[in-house]
Amino acid sequence: MKTFTLPDLGEGLPDAEIVSWHVSQGDRVVADQPLVSVETEKAVVEVPAPWSGRVVKLHASTGDIVKTGAPVADFDLSGESEDAGAVVGTLPRAAKATPAVRKLAKALGVDLAKVTGSGPGGSIAARDVEAAAGPAGAGSYEPLRGVRRAMARNMARSHAQVAATSVTEDANITGWPQGTDVTMRLVNAMVAAARAEPSLNAWYDGANQARRLHASVDLGIAMNIGDGLFVPVLRDAGNRTQEDLRQGLETMKKHVAARTVALEELRGQTITLSNFGMIGGRYAVLMITPPQVAILGAGRITQEAKVIDGKIRPCRSLPLSLTFDHRAVTGAEATRFLMSVVKDLER
Repeated sequence: MKTFTLPDLGEGLPDAEIVSWHVSQGDRVVADQPLVSVETEKAVVEVPAPWSGRVVKLHASTGDIVKTGAPVADFDLSGESEDAGAVVGTLPRAAKATPAVRKLAKALGVDLAKVTGSGPGGSIAARDVEAAAGPAGAGSYEPLRGVRRAMARNMARSHAQVAATSVTEDANITGWPQGTDVTMRLVNAMVAAARAEPSLNAWYDGANQARRLHASVDLGIAMNIGDGLFVPVLRDAGNRTQEDLRQGLETMKKHVAARTVALEELRGQTITLSNFGMIGGRYAVLMITPPQVAILGAGRITQEAKVIDGKIRPCRSLPLSLTFDHRAVTGAEATRFLMSVVKDLER
């Protein structure tokens, strides 16, 4: 008998949550067939069977959190050949809901057949299931799972480790043509600012008090969906065409909405953009995810009266908030970066 343990599914993840099993105890399986779906930090990952054989024992149930390196399943490999067994189980991703949403529906007692999906292609999102379940009982608690659990862990780590300081400024975007793509302008402005002040496009190692400046801008784009906050990465944003960047952004949005974004696309950001103004709010003190040292927030665009060249004029104003890690970045560096963003946006 051999025991299969949960592998490291990406850059030292400490654990993963069991979303659904594709096999049962006693099933005969073949190597590389789907064994179990698990949810890591914001990504659902399908783990294949490592060997051909009979499943003797499953060490965890749906909803359990398994630590990396802990036992997942026991296999009896005696008398097995390479083509032994038969594929057991089906993949739920082709259905109208992801495994994580199906698990939530089961926990809340919601029949997915009676739920109308608001996601892409009519897919059912967590918010649809929660709405169908109705309000939770007064005073009741439920454990954080999946994306929200990852967010809680990351924000606690950020609060404990980062010396966060913020500086704000407004960009006058009156001259922007109608229909200007706000997100793309912000992406371009951050690339220009990173070139002007590279110290913000960096990682900081607090344990060794060392920093690493990055030549390329791997820009994290904060995206909010019903399940929580995702920050996929727009790789090498400074060396791509505008068309390629826009296509990359749209692809990222689709993958995040469908919960098919790969785990590696949620890691390695060198600096992050949060365009929270699409929802509301003007300024914010944002949270930095180590080892990054900066995050730029864009607030709600407003129409304001400002004094320009001695005269009061109507202006469109884009409020900006830059939060930086004061352990690695000076106030002057942060302000220069922010003013470079403003200069580029006001072109």
